Amino acid sequence: MKTGRPPFGLRKANVDEPPASELALRALAFLAQDEERVARFLALTGLDGGAIRDMLAEPGFQLAVLDHLAGDEALLLEFVAAESLPPEAVGHARRRLGGGEA
Repeated sequence: MKTGRPPFGLRKANVDEPPASELALRALAFLAQDEERVARFLALTGLDGGAIRDMLAEPGFQLAVLDHLAGDEALLLEFVAAESLPPEAVGHARRRLGGGEA
């Protein structure tokens, strides 16, 4: 029996959530607001702060930013609270950028 809904796991993210690339850029801005947060991101990714500008539009970089948030529950919860989003919004955005389950 067809319900008109996509199968579980293929459902679209909440329409109130921003596009994945926008959410990743907002997450990067959130990290950049705090010197310790951005320093930790750069240290864990091995990136140079100057290289970020060249990588902003790359889905792989955007996914790395969201992965960083998803890997630290306290940081994730702080970000989604600041953005007034549900925590699962980051997971939805990760999947839209080609990432798997966090």
